[in-house]
Order: sequence, then structure tokens, then C-alpha cells
Amino acid sequence: MSIDSAAGPSVRPSTGGASVGSSGDGPAAIRAGHERVEDARTDGAKLHHPLLVAVCLVLVALNLRPALSSLAPVMGDVVRDAGLTSGQAGLLTTSPVLCLGLFGVIAPRLAQRFGTERTIFVVLLMLGAGVALRGVGNFAALFAGATLAGAGIGIIGVLLPAVVKRDFPRKISLMMGVYTMALCAGAATAAGATVPLERAFGQWTAALAFWAVPAVVAALAWLPLTRGRQSAAGPGGAPVRGLWRNGLAWQITLFMGLQSALAYIVLGWMAPMLRDRGFDPTTAGLIVSGSVLVQVAAALVAPLLATRTPSQSLVAVSMLGCSLVGMVGCLYAPLGTIALWAVILGIGQGGAFAVALTLIVLRSPDSLTASHLSGMSQSVGYTLASAGPFAVGLLHGWSGDWHASALLFVIVGVVAAFFGFLAGRPRQLRL
Repeated sequence: MSIDSAAGPSVRPSTGGASVGSSGDGPAAIRAGHERVEDARTDGAKLHHPLLVAVCLVLVALNLRPALSSLAPVMGDVVRDAGLTSGQAGLLTTSPVLCLGLFGVIAPRLAQRFGTERTIFVVLLMLGAGVALRGVGNFAALFAGATLAGAGIGIIGVLLPAVVKRDFPRKISLMMGVYTMALCAGAATAAGATVPLERAFGQWTAALAFWAVPAVVAALAWLPLTRGRQSAAGPGGAPVRGLWRNGLAWQITLFMGLQSALAYIVLGWMAPMLRDRGFDPTTAGLIVSGSVLVQVAAALVAPLLATRTPSQSLVAVSMLGCSLVGMVGCLYAPLGTIALWAVILGIGQGGAFAVALTLIVLRSPDSLTASHLSGMSQSVGYTLASAGPFAVGLLHGWSGDWHASALLFVIVGVVAAFFGFLAGRPRQLRL
């Protein structure tokens, strides 16, 4: 089975090491079961107009990063007013990313049990509740809110690529670009607007809690999709066997996790790094916001570029190279050139994340496999990624500067590029 040509060049199954055997039903029977379920899901998907699904998908995606990117611009005020230690501050940046991984793995099971649309609706409300809880202002509430929000983001983030695979099989590169663009736009908006909101409300607690409002709006917009829809991994779906023993699946997973570690280091610590270089809090927040805003354009273009050729390796490695050059420039280049390096960093990070998500869809023969591969790559990947911002916090506390953190960023980036090269080769999962 190959990816539909409208989504880019065909990616044909490898006959090499990417395949694994499976016990019980033979591979042909399992693939036939996948195809029957795929046909049933496609019939269910026709109940709603694709434009409605696309708009709702964008609204949901806009809410999958504000809980993560809104904290860093006001972290100094949070630490001061809540009396946090450096370890507690590190936990606030690490716990939501860790929850992305821990809870993402259960997303396919929730979708199979309750249906994808119903699961996303309920979890959106949970995400909004977690963001609102941060308005209480003490460490216990901040930690609980971060954990709840991270769990919600992890579950929804696993399910949405499968929705794209199911509802837009002929427009995969376009819709993955739009989806990733919305993720980056939400992150950029929250990074840039939280400090102005703090000044408007007179307190950082209200500024952080504000981001619950768009989550509730997205849930209300999503509600009509919960009526009469098929699950993305319905009860009759054939099991996906052998995924966790598949070499290609692990290459995608490690690429996802390592590039995500770089992204969350930037979201959690770039603003404090820039403040230590002499920028005031507002300017530091705007620089981070601008860099993330550049990711919006990069996230839209990268999947389109990646699918122009059978291999996505060159695009994956190039995006990681931009991330490394941009980050080092932000830390060490003259202050007058920071805007340039922030733009390069944004191009790299937005492109790398978009390519990672696109690989999940391109390498999967159907949306059932895509859902499980998304669960594996994002659960393991984000669990791995959570170590990034936590390690930066420890290194900064130990050294008192950012040199060790910069070295860590370079090492992680090089390893991520290696796995991006492997995952980008023109192969497809055969289970």
C-alpha cells in the first residue's frame, strides 16, 4: 500500500528491516482488517463537511501549546511571588511535557473505547480546567494545573494526526502543515501576549488562567463533531501488532522525541536566557514569540517540501541544522543580531516538528496504524523530551551560566538529525 499520490510522492513499503513478523493473524489478514476498518471510518467521516472538520481541527490545535509557552515569559514573577525554588520552577516546565508522554500512550485506547471525537471533546475541557487552575497561584495549584494540562495535550496531540489520516487522505501534506501551523501559532500567541495580559490584569495568575478561555471555545466548536461519528480506532479494528519491535517506528519516535526536547528547552528557558543577556522581560517574551511565530510559516511549508521527493531525510536534517545555528546565535551572537538568529531558530524548529508529524502519517498505511504510531512516538518521544528542560535547569543551577546548556542543545540536535535522516528514508511500516 502506498500513500496517495495527492499527498506527495508514493512511499512504498520496504522489504528490508522495517518489517516485523506478527503472531496470530497473518500480516495480509491484518492489513485487510485495517483496510476494512479504514473504509468504515471513511463512511463515518462523511457525516460532517471536511471544511467544518478542518476549522475545528485548527481551533483545537491552537490550544495545544499556550499552557506550555505562556509560563516562561512570567517565570521570574511566578518564582518571586510563589516563593518557588529552582527545583520547583524546573518541575513546572518539565511536568507538562512528561505528561504529554505518559498520557499520550493511552489515547488510542480511549478513542477505541469512547470514539475519537468524544475523547477530544472531554479532554479539551480537562485541558481548560488545568489551565484555569494555575490562576490559584501557589505551587500545588500550578503543578496540578500543569500536570492536568499536559495530560490533555498529550492525549489530543496523539489523536489529531489520525484524524488527518482518516478525513484528509488525499491532502495529508497540506493538512499536516495547517495543523502544525496552528500549533505554532498558539504557542507564539501565548508567548507574546502573556506579559501584556499580566499588565492588563495586574497579576500573572489571571494572565496564566486566561488561556483556559480559548480551550472552552474550541470544545464548544468541536461538540457537533461528537454526534454520529466513527472512532478512529473503532471496536472492530484489527490489532496493530509488532509496532514496538519495529526499527522504523523507533527511528520516528526518537526523531520526534529529540527534536521536541529542543523545542521545550526553547519554550521553557529561552526567555530567561535572553533576560540574562540583558533584555527586559517584555522584549525577551516578544523575541521568543517572534521565533515561534516564524515556526507558523515553516510548519506550513516544510511538509509540502518534504513530500516533493520520496525521501524526507534532507528536509529533516536541514531543519535540525537551522535549529542548532539559531540557538547558538541567540546565546552568543551580538545582541543587535538576535532577531536574525531567532528567525533561523524558528524556521528550524517549526520545520522539524512538522516533518516529524508528517512522517507519522506518511509511514503509516492507514489511520489505525497512524493512531498507534502517533501514540508510540509522542508518548515515548515526549517522555524523552521532558528531560530536556529539566536538564537545562539543573545545568544552569550547577554552572550559573548557559554554556553547558548550549553544549547539551548541540549534542541533542546532532543525534536528532541522525534519527531524522533514518526516519526520512522512503520506507513504510509493514506490520
